[in-house]
Amino acid sequence: MSPGSDNLSKPYSGRGINRSFFLPRLAREHYQGNAVVHWTLTIRERGTGWLTESLHARFREMMLHAAARENLLCPTYTLMPDHLHLVWMGLTLASDQRNGMKFLREQLGRLLRPHEFQPQAHDHVLRETERKRQAFRKVCFYIADNARRAELVGAPQEWPYTGAIVPGYPTLHPLAEDFWPLFWKQYAAALAPDAGNLTRPPLG
Repeated sequence: MSPGSDNLSKPYSGRGINRSFFLPRLAREHYQGNAVVHWTLTIRERGTGWLTESLHARFREMMLHAAARENLLCPTYTLMPDHLHLVWMGLTLASDQRNGMKFLREQLGRLLRPHEFQPQAHDHVLRETERKRQAFRKVCFYIADNARRAELVGAPQEWPYTGAIVPGYPTLHPLAEDFWPLFWKQYAAALAPDAGNLTRPPLG
């Protein structure tokens, strides 16, 4: 049984959240359309013990639902013992990653009980220079390499809680040799021509 599965029928209210801890977000447009964002979700008080194979499977399921709701692809994610990282890429003008993250946190919150997320996810909206293919691969590898840097494994390929979410391609893995050509092909096919038709204020 996955952590907190006996509470799945109860609504997740975000109990105990102190709104004064919320950090300011960028303008909403930076999370919409063809935005690319690195998200980090940390467990309150760095809680551990929730990360299991069954939780990983449910995480992938919820990520697929988020992808379907907001038209998103995730080229890389990694679940660590007390936090998780993921990259989302918007595919349509209507894609909204803040909506997607609200949905994901609510769904995962039910599965994590008695653990909870910290009140707000951290985000880093990638700039154009970071979105260039070689630079972007480095961002994704940095995420996938978390467990090795934490000395949990000897090589990033050994960590079982890293992957990608590309609907229709369940076995794609960001550390596989053939991943990036396949991923860019699917991204190009899924990206709507008008996904970038947004006016965004400068990132500063």
